[in-house]
Amino acid sequence: MGPNMSSSSGLKLAARAFLFYVASLALVGGLLFSTAGSLRFWNAWLFLGALFIPMLAVLVYLLLKAPDLLEKRMKTREKEKPQRLYLLLSLVTFLISFSIPGFDYRYGWSSVPLWVVILSTFAMLTGYFSFFVVMVQNRYASRVVEIQEGQKLIDKGMYSVVRHPMYGSATLLYVSAMLVLGSYFAIIPVLSIPMLLVIRIRNEESVLREGLPGYSDYMNRVRYRMIPFVW
Repeated sequence: MGPNMSSSSGLKLAARAFLFYVASLALVGGLLFSTAGSLRFWNAWLFLGALFIPMLAVLVYLLLKAPDLLEKRMKTREKEKPQRLYLLLSLVTFLISFSIPGFDYRYGWSSVPLWVVILSTFAMLTGYFSFFVVMVQNRYASRVVEIQEGQKLIDKGMYSVVRHPMYGSATLLYVSAMLVLGSYFAIIPVLSIPMLLVIRIRNEESVLREGLPGYSDYMNRVRYRMIPFVW
């Protein structure tokens, strides 16, 4: 469980993490199949396998190798008001986005070619792998916006290219996921994610400039926030 974590606290963390994992799987699967009205929604099975199998592997890895990072990723209570607004709006976007593919399957709105579904599956896996790499490169990657005790500036790896590589990875994952699920219409609400991330990033960078030594200089060195040469 890691050198700084007792077996008791490690077991509690594992229980919380697996409960969160099962609840997430149940929520997403429930949304997809209930709106589809059928368990024959094969795109949903593909999506769930392509996302939750790697997610389980990452969960086990973090439990064994980086339980402190997993603990940070389990946090959900934001202190900053803009972040609470972001969470609320992103939850609404999530619920809408993962409801549409099921209705799309039920009523036959979209006809996404198999080759697009396959390419999108690889894109989604790339997004998730990039997300994992960012976590490995930045052990301070908490789910909530805060300055941690002893936190240091991370400017290597993917952070040498953009200041918020995790958000870019998550955006790729979300957009490609809608095509894996066989729905063009589901992309429409997902397109609001970059706009929501503007709220999160602007507030996050304000917090980091004030509390993390060297961050202002880092912003001058690495110009782009999420997408190279764009923003």
